[in-house]
Amino acid sequence: MRVVVDTNVVVSRFLNPAGTPARVLALARANAFQLLASSAILEEYREALLRGRLMRRHGRSREEIVLDIERLRRLAVVVEPKTRLHVIAEDPSDNKFLECAVGGEADYIVSGDRHLLALGRYGGIEILSPAAFVMVAGRLTSPPGPLS
Repeated sequence: MRVVVDTNVVVSRFLNPAGTPARVLALARANAFQLLASSAILEEYREALLRGRLMRRHGRSREEIVLDIERLRRLAVVVEPKTRLHVIAEDPSDNKFLECAVGGEADYIVSGDRHLLALGRYGGIEILSPAAFVMVAGRLTSPPGPLS
């Protein structure tokens, strides 16, 4: 299973380490799925987490954030999309997640972004909220139950 995770999920994980977005990233660390990211996505993660107001909320230092992003980079398969998409006119910066997903042949995009979620699917790629993805990932990674 190959998955692109939106910046809002990563930021939410830092703001609430016990929430559903944290579970999404814990699944990636447990190798329940292969995280896909592009350089542009990793840079957006970094920039978002280093914003002053957000840094005060999550309480991590600049050095800790840089290390956290480096850990994500090592965990991920870094995809450099060859095709630029213009699917989401309302917020063109969201297109980078679609580009990475297409370029990396993702199965899912996990996002809390209303523009991406409104698509529901792009090509064969499902776009799910963190809660919906955790449910799907649980079904796909759980061992089969006993036979009746």
